[in-house]
Amino acid sequence: MQITSSSVSQAAASVSEGSPMQDVQINVLKKAMNAQASAAAALIQALPQPTGALPLATSGTLGTQLNTRA
Repeated sequence: MQITSSSVSQAAASVSEGSPMQDVQINVLKKAMNAQASAAAALIQALPQPTGALPLATSGTLGTQLNTRA
């Protein structure tokens, strides 16, 4: 297989030349991704904000070393 500069440049040109249908598909994909990002941001904003630090448990084997919250 021979690789010449002209074959490489032709391959690069053919890859960079997008068909109008590909451009439409990319635009639809970008819009869908933006809609998902907006929906995710809205869900994150809808989460209740923590009201302060929760105290550690003072007895028992669970919860006395690390304060976690689900």
